[in-house]
Amino acid sequence: MTSLMLKEARSAAEHVALQLGQDRERYAELGQRLRAAPPSSILTVARGSSDHAANYCAYLIMARLGRIVASLPLSLVTLNKAPLMARDALAIAISQSGQSPDVIEPIRYFRDSGATTVALVNDIASPLANTAEWALPLHAGAELSVAATKSFITSLVAAARLTAHWQDDAAFLAAIEALPQALNAATQLDWSPAIEVLAPSSRIMVVGRGISLPLALESALKFKETSAIQAEAFSGAEIKHGPMALIDEGYPLLIFATRGPTQAGLLKLADEMRGRGAKVLLAAPDDVAARDLTLPVAATPDLDPIVAIQAFYVMAAQLSVARGMDPDQPRHLSKVTKTQ
Repeated sequence: MTSLMLKEARSAAEHVALQLGQDRERYAELGQRLRAAPPSSILTVARGSSDHAANYCAYLIMARLGRIVASLPLSLVTLNKAPLMARDALAIAISQSGQSPDVIEPIRYFRDSGATTVALVNDIASPLANTAEWALPLHAGAELSVAATKSFITSLVAAARLTAHWQDDAAFLAAIEALPQALNAATQLDWSPAIEVLAPSSRIMVVGRGISLPLALESALKFKETSAIQAEAFSGAEIKHGPMALIDEGYPLLIFATRGPTQAGLLKLADEMRGRGAKVLLAAPDDVAARDLTLPVAATPDLDPIVAIQAFYVMAAQLSVARGMDPDQPRHLSKVTKTQ
């Protein structure tokens, strides 16, 4: 029986296509607003998988627009009641459900304090969508599996659209339009070598850097959620600052070596970790001969994480079943998590 997680992950392309056909004028209007009145500061507001999408959003904005973006520690607003200076700021919330109080309350605080507030949210009738000034629907449809897949992918696409319209970059917008085809191709890749290595494993280190770090963060979370594997995510630049002490013979590492300036260092790290006895699963594009897993690529490297996570999700759903688990009902977890 095919899991809901696998079905939903494989459906991401059609939901991305739906999203791309909607809300163009709204994104364009927001982009023009941000160009006309640049924010004094930029913050992301999110939890869990959505926070990994926010990490990607922040990277795009910083890399393509040169604006510094910080992730808001939500308890500063919800528990500490800190007097944050929010006027003329931009607060970007990302959420599948739009239900968690500790995501809603900061957006309400920022909006009331004179900030521009944006919600990239799947449930457009949710409290978060009603609280933000700019609510942009993900169009992922109902997600029944506890583990987020298509909603995460559509969150990444929405973040890319926001950045492209803010930048007013026609070439980047055109590259985004090509994502559905690339996502469909990603579902067909064979990542079974990863299942062979990880089915008996109880631990793994997941590595990325730069734009691939959100991939590592999201993948580590899915290993924990759906396969009960103790997974830790690190930047490739941090491995030698302590985490390398964990590496022993046969220790599994999944390394996301996406295209771009960080790739060479990650390929070098893979070689070094193999030399230390680690069982490396190097995920890289098909022009990297030493790869163990083929990473799909998009029309531009900045979009590669979107298609890469698609390939990972298919494998992760299959791995969970191979380990005798139900990826749709991870133990101790529920679909909507409400934290304060």
